[in-house]
Amino acid sequence: MALLIIGLILFLGAHLAPTFTDFHADLVRKLGEKPYKGVFSLISLAGFVLIIFGVSALRGSEANVALWYPPLWGRHLAITLMLPAFILLSSSHIPSHIRDAVRHPMLTATIVWALAHLFANGDLLALLLFGSFLAFALYDRVSAARRGLGPKKPARGWGGDAAAVVTGTVLWVATLFWLHPLAGVPILLPQG
Repeated sequence: MALLIIGLILFLGAHLAPTFTDFHADLVRKLGEKPYKGVFSLISLAGFVLIIFGVSALRGSEANVALWYPPLWGRHLAITLMLPAFILLSSSHIPSHIRDAVRHPMLTATIVWALAHLFANGDLLALLLFGSFLAFALYDRVSAARRGLGPKKPARGWGGDAAAVVTGTVLWVATLFWLHPLAGVPILLPQG
């Protein structure tokens, strides 16, 4: 459990730094833009790796106690919610009307992803992992709005929207049938 917590602190802590604008500006000024980005990337990568190892260690261990029992429909809702989450994630990288309307589609995708997984899982691992990302994304979404961050150029035409929907749908299908089972968590088969 310690690896997961340390990983979450490193990964989310690095991503929280820019929300404290004065602190962030001081870091960039002291380190320089490229060294700051390098340190940010290294801390984020270290955190991500520790999260992976922490999840792997906690999943199936006695420390991963059940905290609540999610309803059966929670799994179905989670699978359904992940489609718009993937479309939002895709639109964060593709200029589109979706991106313009949502303003922060990656953060919104993270909120939907975390909520979906909390609907489907009720153990300590879920609370630590998805609860942490949910709290971070909610905070960062409000912070980004206060800082006036969002898309700089409005989308032209509907090609970006179509690309975001297609890309998100492909990612959703790939996750259902390949990526989730590859991670050792098949979601279309009954768990038992």
